[in-house]
Amino acid sequence: MLNQHSIEEISEIYSLLDNIKEEYKNGIKPIILKNSPNLFKNPHTVPKLKKIQINRGLGLAAQNTNLLKKSIDEFEKITGQKPIITRSKKAIAGFKIRENMELGLTVTLRGDKMYSFLTKLIFFTFAQIRDFRGFSLRSFDKAGNFTFGLKEQLIFPEINYDDVDQNQGFTITLVLENCLPRYRSTTMDRILNGLILFRFLRFPLNDSGYYDKHSSFSEINRVWDKKRHLKRKRWSQE
Repeated sequence: MLNQHSIEEISEIYSLLDNIKEEYKNGIKPIILKNSPNLFKNPHTVPKLKKIQINRGLGLAAQNTNLLKKSIDEFEKITGQKPIITRSKKAIAGFKIRENMELGLTVTLRGDKMYSFLTKLIFFTFAQIRDFRGFSLRSFDKAGNFTFGLKEQLIFPEINYDDVDQNQGFTITLVLENCLPRYRSTTMDRILNGLILFRFLRFPLNDSGYYDKHSSFSEINRVWDKKRHLKRKRWSQE
């Protein structure tokens, strides 16, 4: 028999599946403001998803028109939006790249398309990845944005296995809108905002409980110093 805690979790997941945008406005944002009044005194400081950027680098293979067309079709099926072809800004002879040469594809999602893609990503796509255990916290950058890579396009339900000739991945960046005051404008504050939002959105993060294993920050620093020392030792041996 299901307990009260699991029933609440199931209801939250169904609310996110139904309309993740409305759930953020009416459910997640008020709860964050109520539970953390010291961190979020102003409603505009609550973390919010600004846009999702999806990139694919094709390199010299972009000169093959058939491969480029297939990649564009895949982007349209997955995102529901036509991608922009990225071109080289200058010529690099060592890489056989000419100026204004086609090299990849990019799509920027906002609004309803962004939220529908995020719902599909969290609740359907990640479940198709073999031995998936979540993403690392180290994928956050200094601005508080989260970037991760996917190795193949077959994990998306819109892609037909028979139509794929070559496995090609994506780089996906979740850009957060952080309107933080000056006293909370450090990198750690931006990452903390992203963590809070991702926890409510059920985004899979695998090592969020890493710091619970240690009793103090000095112990964490000792562990990291030991890891750095081992890395330097390996580099010196190589």
